[in-house]
Amino acid sequence: MKEYIKKYGLRIALAVIAVALIVALAAALLNGRAGLLSNVTGALTSPVGQAASSAVEWIEGIYGYIYQYDQLLAENNALRAQLAQAQQAAIDAAEYKAENEQLRGLLEFRQKHTDYVLEPAKITEWSSSNWESTFRISKGSANAANPIDVGDCVITEYGALVGQVIEEGDSWCTVRTVIDSGIDVGALVGEAGAVGMCVGDFSLMQENQLRLTYLSENAQLVEGEAVLTSGRGSIPQGLIIGYISNVLSEGNGQTIYGVVEPACDLSSLTQVFIITDFTIQE
Repeated sequence: MKEYIKKYGLRIALAVIAVALIVALAAALLNGRAGLLSNVTGALTSPVGQAASSAVEWIEGIYGYIYQYDQLLAENNALRAQLAQAQQAAIDAAEYKAENEQLRGLLEFRQKHTDYVLEPAKITEWSSSNWESTFRISKGSANAANPIDVGDCVITEYGALVGQVIEEGDSWCTVRTVIDSGIDVGALVGEAGAVGMCVGDFSLMQENQLRLTYLSENAQLVEGEAVLTSGRGSIPQGLIIGYISNVLSEGNGQTIYGVVEPACDLSSLTQVFIITDFTIQE
């Protein structure tokens, strides 16, 4: 409608004015008024003439609205573009900051553990099953710079344990996380270094937690204590598993166990590192 008025509005306005004049002249002649000039003058001052003037004002108003609308629309589009650019700049800045923090953390970790051979990988897919906590990464036997084996541990850039490799393909691996019900990792806890096992528990998995159990005799657990890897199997000693969030008992109070909150935030992971080789501590 707007485009139609812009294109044909002038023609419409002229037609309306012409019709008004013709009607006015006809009305004047039929009333027997003498003089063409006076009739025309009277017609323009008559209600019909006023209607013609109103029509002209209406057309002018429509044109004014159309051009004002176009101007406001252009300004609105320009502001939207500026806002989108500002939002993208903020997103880019946040991503750069996160990447810098990640690289800084990785550098510090490498300096402390020069014997670790690390293979970086991106998380490409999370399991959709409610019965497991696994994900796939972008490295496998054919595209990794360092050979990856089933059982290799997966960590964050800060050295927090994420899980273990349980399956390997040419360009992918499946990783079982620390909260999966099938995980079991040797653990050390407390200043005395009490030995235990961190194992997955299906009910705790739903709460993003795991269990610390099979503790050595007279082991004492305190909420907030860090739980580290013991160096059992293909996982090096001293990696942070998590922190004890609760101490509970079972078997009529005869056995205690700890509920562990993982040190890594699994929901925010996008990149991980596989420890493909390390020096075994004796």
